[in-house]
Amino acid sequence: MDGFSWLQYGFMKYAFLAVLIITPLLGLMGTMIVNRKMAFFSDALGHSALTGIAIGVVLGVGNADISMMVFAVVFALLLNQISSKISASKDTVISVFSSCSIAVGLAILSRGGNFSKYSGILVGDILSITPEEIIYLGLMFVVTMVFWLFGFNKLLAVSLNRTLARSRHISVFWMENLFAVLTALIVMVSIKWIGILIINALLILPAAASGNISENMREYHFFSILFSMFSGITGLLVSYYVNVATGPAIVIFASIIYFITYWWGRRNHV
Repeated sequence: MDGFSWLQYGFMKYAFLAVLIITPLLGLMGTMIVNRKMAFFSDALGHSALTGIAIGVVLGVGNADISMMVFAVVFALLLNQISSKISASKDTVISVFSSCSIAVGLAILSRGGNFSKYSGILVGDILSITPEEIIYLGLMFVVTMVFWLFGFNKLLAVSLNRTLARSRHISVFWMENLFAVLTALIVMVSIKWIGILIINALLILPAAASGNISENMREYHFFSILFSMFSGITGLLVSYYVNVATGPAIVIFASIIYFITYWWGRRNHV
């Protein structure tokens, strides 16, 4: 029974349940983010969390989660619009906005030496999650599943060929912006528990690992979700027994899986 001693603690049960909800979400969304080459985009969204908190502090918003989500949605839509209208590389535009965003957030939050109050969001703390917050994660999971069920084929068509998608009467504008908003909300909902510094890794690594060994889209999604969940559960349990931060432990296992699948894919020419 020693192997299951963690089950006697309520905070571990809640953290385990949260991992079971968060990791499939990140694994699923990561497949499209990798497909659309949006790694910089999701990373910039993570950095924008500090600015969202900072704006909330300036405006006197009592709930930091609300200010983070509102700013992230606006930030995501703004990035989409600007990157589609200028000739510079999308990665360059996103990097500029990301750097500016995190600098503004750090400048505001560090006034008077108060940044220590917010430093926890950099690495996250899934062990502090509450039942109410798990409900919010569950709602986000349902919303994502509905979007995936009705919008995946359209979004995939937009990703592959925007002109072809338009010829099939698919609204490229709405699909891209809906995906951007959904990504922003998932990142913001998860970031408090995963951390700004590593949220992007959990979006990218399972999907990238899956891409190393998958032969079709079904396998791609399946393995990405599987790798994400395995990394999450294993990282949580190892962090409990070794007494290290959960987020980094999860990313370490996701990284190991990536390197193993990379070697396997190269060896078998997948």
